[in-house]
Amino acid sequence: MDPVLLARAQFAANMSFHILFPTITIALAWMLLFFRWRWLRTQAQPWLLAYRFWTKVFALSFALGVVSGITMSFQFGTNWPGYMETVGNIAGPLLGYEVLTAFFLEASFLGIMLFGHGRVSERLHLTATFLVAFGTTLSAFWILCLGSWMQTPVGYEIRDGVFHVTSWVEILTNPSFPYRLAHMLIASALTVAFLLAGVSAWQLLRGRANGSTPLVLRVGLTLGAVLVPVQIVVGDLHGLNTLEHQPQKIAAMEAIWETERGAPLLLFAWPDSTTRSNRYAVGIPRGASLLLAHELDGELKGLNDFPDAHPPVAPLFFGFRIMVGIGVLMLAASWVGWWLYRRRGWVAETLPRGLLWTLAGMTFSGWLATLAGWYVTEIGRQPYIVYGLVRTADVASKVPAGMIASTLAMYVTLYIALIAAYVGVIKYMAEKTVDEGPQTPQSGAAVAAAAGSAT
Repeated sequence: MDPVLLARAQFAANMSFHILFPTITIALAWMLLFFRWRWLRTQAQPWLLAYRFWTKVFALSFALGVVSGITMSFQFGTNWPGYMETVGNIAGPLLGYEVLTAFFLEASFLGIMLFGHGRVSERLHLTATFLVAFGTTLSAFWILCLGSWMQTPVGYEIRDGVFHVTSWVEILTNPSFPYRLAHMLIASALTVAFLLAGVSAWQLLRGRANGSTPLVLRVGLTLGAVLVPVQIVVGDLHGLNTLEHQPQKIAAMEAIWETERGAPLLLFAWPDSTTRSNRYAVGIPRGASLLLAHELDGELKGLNDFPDAHPPVAPLFFGFRIMVGIGVLMLAASWVGWWLYRRRGWVAETLPRGLLWTLAGMTFSGWLATLAGWYVTEIGRQPYIVYGLVRTADVASKVPAGMIASTLAMYVTLYIALIAAYVGVIKYMAEKTVDEGPQTPQSGAAVAAAAGSAT
């Protein structure tokens, strides 16, 4: 087997596992700050119950994110030594800034947030929660800055095959960074919105709801209903930016082989790289040109214009449609759920069981959408590791294929077990009876009183 392909698969496996947990902790930290602030403002017990329960989920997610992140860092040396040799002058400082600012900030105040309630002042505890939340977002800033630079490199010069910085300002404001950062932060918020709603729905279905369950369900549905349309707009802007800087990625996402005007939007097809055509295509005439070029006859470059430097088509084509499909389901579930919940006076026990089962089934839908989007982004950069400049195969190590394959198998086995354990622990915590507060869902009047004008 090709050792480069195996090394890419191993990196993808590690990154796929790692990205799941920052996707939760980035937005969940801000939700904890919100729960904490509402508790201080209203002194309503459900807000405190929500804070205590979801702090445990945050701690579990944070721990797995940190451990898997350490594994990621080792791979730069074991599988991709040429990467740091070539672009280390840029990647090294950005990764270092993430550790020196974001990680230290999180590590310094995480203990106060997790164990300081009742031991420090309310103001200090709220401040610690804010700093942890700020640290998670700052971490995303640095990591996405590096990832975006690899997609749209600027602010550099190459001397003797080594990249050197000419402008940190250009690197920190590279053309795709604002769109990727916004897209990822909203994706994190949507992941948490459906995690909140899904766990709450499961508690209602299992008869294990506590005093915070109806309130958390309302917050999750509201957050989802508001942010899905925002994500659609940001995704459109991101697509236009990608079309400008990486036209072959867009061509692969839409399976456009020949440059054409008025390209159709394919709802389904089976891209065939051998014949360089699409089988069983079902599409909307001129739809791709309208969405991407914002013109019915807009011209879109085809993959045949990039014969030696375009990404594999099938992963991008199907990955993009999985991401969009999950987004459509999120939009429908959040809007229908919020409307029904409000129509029934915010009385959780009157919600249809079909809706509750749908929300429970979508508890981790944000994970699927995030992974699909990440695969589209990263596979779409191939065959380059730094787009247009450094090919992936040129920076891979010389580790034998058999050794990479064996460690890949061990990683995948371990990660499947850890994900199963993570989901099992959250299920256990959701079904565990709490001692504080009422054990049955609140009435609509009680939920409205606790929520105030927050949602």
